Amino acid sequence: MTSSLAEIRERGINALTRELGHSGMAQFIRQFDNGSGSYTEERDELLKGVKLDDIVASIKERKKTCQ
Repeated sequence: MTSSLAEIRERGINALTRELGHSGMAQFIRQFDNGSGSYTEERDELLKGVKLDDIVASIKERKKTCQ
């Protein structure tokens, strides 16, 4: 028996609700939000000009202050 995507989606939601409850089902579904924007472009902009040596130095400095 072949099911349409709508039927599969409905059966999936029903199964999640049965096993996890309404709140648990909603929390599970929210994990798969596609979000928006471009992670790669945002990361490149955020890290523009940052060098690996700077990151290493920052980590070492934080380790000193946390001990």
